[in-house]
Amino acid sequence: MVRRRRTYVLAGLLALVGMGTTVLLSSVLSTVFFAVTVAYVLFPLSEWLVGHGLHKRLAAALVTVVAFGSGTLILVPLGGVLYLRRMDLFTFVQQLPDTLTLEVAEFVYVVDIESALVAGRTELAALAVRLAGESPVIALKMVLFAILVYAMLWRPRAPADVVYRTVPGEYHDIVERLHERLRGTLYAIYVLQGATAFGTFLTAWLVFWLLGYQGAFALAVVAGVLQFVPVVGPSIVVLAIAAADLVAGDVSGAVLVTVVGLVFVGFLPDAVIRPRLARYTTGLPASLYFVGFTGGVLSLGAVGFIAGPVVIALLVELTSILADARLDGQQTLQ
Repeated sequence: MVRRRRTYVLAGLLALVGMGTTVLLSSVLSTVFFAVTVAYVLFPLSEWLVGHGLHKRLAAALVTVVAFGSGTLILVPLGGVLYLRRMDLFTFVQQLPDTLTLEVAEFVYVVDIESALVAGRTELAALAVRLAGESPVIALKMVLFAILVYAMLWRPRAPADVVYRTVPGEYHDIVERLHERLRGTLYAIYVLQGATAFGTFLTAWLVFWLLGYQGAFALAVVAGVLQFVPVVGPSIVVLAIAAADLVAGDVSGAVLVTVVGLVFVGFLPDAVIRPRLARYTTGLPASLYFVGFTGGVLSLGAVGFIAGPVVIALLVELTSILADARLDGQQTLQ
């Protein structure tokens, strides 16, 4: 009785300290979450390197570098394209008229382009100032991310040992099933995002080349990178091209790129690649995956595209465990 009461008290203290830690560390929770998920995904690579004779510390450091390199491969192409095409962008902006009149049937709408450009320039300047002011914080978060990934890859068994010592032995099978589901789901999410982005890049390159746009490759790179931006994604590129054609007076071109681009660039990769990989690699129905993806993004922002499907996957696994337990109980009674 005393031991049980002591266990309850310790569990209550753990919950209380956990809530306090969550409040105090709320500004870095997303960094910690990303680091844990990345370590889950890259752990098999670290184990493979260790199995081929590499020291565990060196393997963890090398895989951590791979994690940073993967993130760089997402950001550098976009920045490079914007830098190389900056003169074309400046020239296009200078050629824009002060106003644009849109006439549809009897409705007339005047777009004040000059005011929009001034507002956009102000927002970009404010964003640059914010990023400059937050650069020390961003640097600290990057260091924290690297340390966490390295630590989890170097001592991957440490968290598991704590969990297994805390959870009673009769529940270890549940922990193992949740662990397998979590690892498989995270791996599938990252692979799914990468595959969808690559498919978007190839499709966009072909579509923009067939439509005769200069810099089709650069536009396709931007579209592929924006696939990692939740909800809006590569549709921004299509709508921006359509707006440029509309301003230039090419109404038919704007309509064509809007229809073809939104279908083949903005919709097709998501509709074909994402559901197929979600169904065959995560074990989740496409509908449940999209519920988790959409709900996570709307609730948590960028981190939600991982957290949402993970929560749905764990819910499905717990439901399956409960169903198996009830079935075993009924068979025992019979």
